[in-house]
Amino acid sequence: MASALKMQRMAGLGRALLPLRKRGSLAGQFDLHLVRFLHAGLPVLAAKEALVKLRKKTGYSFVNCKKALEKFDDVSEAEAWLHEQAQKEGWSKASKLQGRKTQEGLIGLLQEGSSAVMVEVNCETDFVARNVKFQHLIQQAAIGTMLHYQGTRDQLSTYAKCFLNSNELSQLRIGPDGSLLVDQLALAIGKLGENMVIKRAVWISVPEKFFIGSYVHGALPEGNPSLSNMMFGKYGALVICCPSEPCEKSDFAELGWRLGQHVVGMAPLSVGSLEDEPGDDSETKMLAQPFLLDPAISLGQYIQPTGVSVLDFVRFECGEDIELSASE
Repeated sequence: MASALKMQRMAGLGRALLPLRKRGSLAGQFDLHLVRFLHAGLPVLAAKEALVKLRKKTGYSFVNCKKALEKFDDVSEAEAWLHEQAQKEGWSKASKLQGRKTQEGLIGLLQEGSSAVMVEVNCETDFVARNVKFQHLIQQAAIGTMLHYQGTRDQLSTYAKCFLNSNELSQLRIGPDGSLLVDQLALAIGKLGENMVIKRAVWISVPEKFFIGSYVHGALPEGNPSLSNMMFGKYGALVICCPSEPCEKSDFAELGWRLGQHVVGMAPLSVGSLEDEPGDDSETKMLAQPFLLDPAISLGQYIQPTGVSVLDFVRFECGEDIELSASE
């Protein structure tokens, strides 16, 4: 039915233009215009598909993607131009916003086998902290830190704990193109319009017989699948443990989670030893502190029957005032 209607409309168009066809000099022009009329939708459709594809791949606005495609016929050239312009705009905005307070943000935790990374990235508002683009920046910082120490873990006889400060993090190379993390920071600032600081990171790796307990408090609900390897929150802890007997690390997953939770909640300053006398809420030695989930006993009394020794820990609190150095 639709096809018959279309044929009727074309026939009507032909009758309307019949006087022009009778003029011999215009006959060829009419045929050319008719061909263009019949196929006008094809280049428009292709351009629209290219626009949607470029927008989906880069995340930039339709206006900027359209501008890029108007400048370059090749989609890859348009994409490169978009990244270049975004970088310029990002650095410009980062320069203008520099110095504004960044008291909000998130702790990001990434754990892969016997290694773990914890990163703190700050921004101005909690609204931006919940943005996927901000969380993606944290993920880039965590992966960059993990890759930076990748060769180190193969040489371990005991556990390793290494810190990176803001300046050291900014020079990490990430991604397949080897771009600097500081460039990705500028892009994020340009897109989200707030000052941001990649404040610090810690990398921990342990030998096969050890395990790392981890915990993040104030965790965000699960969101973007591309961030599924990360945990985000306002507080985070990593606890280095050594079982007395060889065993499956999965057997200690819950214990590691509880130890991390204790570190976040009780904020110890040192590990201490099992011989320390149990203290009260003012105690700063981890093993002598009242166990967070059962204050009637100390943490040392809680873990002693498990045969697990706590060797070290790291606690991050988002926004805390602390100066870190690489040698810490």
